[in-house]
Amino acid sequence: MQRRKAIIFSVAFGVCLISLVVALNVGWILLNLRQAAFLVLGAILFAFIITGLVLNTMFLIREIRRNELQDAFLNAVTHELKTPVTSIKLYLETLKDREVSEEKRKEFYEIMLADSNRLLKTIEQILQAARIREGQDNTEKTRFDLVEVISEAVQTTQSRYNLPEGAIKLAYPESVTISGNKDELLTVFLNLLDNAVKYCVESPKISIRVKDSAKKVDVLVKDNGIGIDSSELEHVFKRFYRAMNVPKHDKKGTGLGLFIVKTIIDKHGGKVWAESRGIGKGCTFVVRLPKNSDKAEGLLRLKILRRIAYSRNDWLITLNEWFEKVRRKLI
Repeated sequence: MQRRKAIIFSVAFGVCLISLVVALNVGWILLNLRQAAFLVLGAILFAFIITGLVLNTMFLIREIRRNELQDAFLNAVTHELKTPVTSIKLYLETLKDREVSEEKRKEFYEIMLADSNRLLKTIEQILQAARIREGQDNTEKTRFDLVEVISEAVQTTQSRYNLPEGAIKLAYPESVTISGNKDELLTVFLNLLDNAVKYCVESPKISIRVKDSAKKVDVLVKDNGIGIDSSELEHVFKRFYRAMNVPKHDKKGTGLGLFIVKTIIDKHGGKVWAESRGIGKGCTFVVRLPKNSDKAEGLLRLKILRRIAYSRNDWLITLNEWFEKVRRKLI
């Protein structure tokens, strides 16, 4: 909240100063119409200065927002790591200091195992996001049935959350053969199903529909959860991002799940997007994958070439990216 107030004050103060300078400059031009050439040159230079100030303010605000997201991520990760460790320590101390029945001992073991799995999942998610960020790519492509991968993700989710039969409905053709990394796509659907269960207020009702065509396959994962505001649909796949209507204290998460989903799908030459009719009306995630692997291979080669070019022309690529961002802001 304090950062937001500081941003509002800085922007308002900057706008006031710019308005004052523009008013003084216009007044000075009107009073000195005879020196037209110098006035035109001064106006051009002044326009460049104002543009630089505006762009600097925009980049400053973006960096502040990025820092806020990173702070939220650190807080979430700290909680995700500390909570299971504290729980495991408590049960171990209880088993060490007290005599408990065999039934109670088994219950403690189940709880500690669940906490260990939760801890391992958080660590794996952070490591996977780090590998993606650094551009490490150990993709082993094979031909496999996508329906089998989705079915495995469904069974894992049902077992992990003890969901009743029928909580996740799967509609699919007999088989859909695609080319890609089986483990990575399993991670995609596990993350989507994990979100679908996690953000349901009532009993989860999830439907998965696989639509097969000649060149592509679409997988629609629909839930009855808290939904997403239309203004946030494009942002949910960003690193560390969590929707504003998500109860941060009740719903645990690092903000990396959907970022990992999008990165994996992009690497396979596909697309992923979210659809929602609004808050409280559920959400649908659509995953589109090409059946022909040529597109994915082309994107992978382009990624490698970009990495090589970046390592050889670091400053030039950085400057080019900066100008591209400026161009997008001004359009």
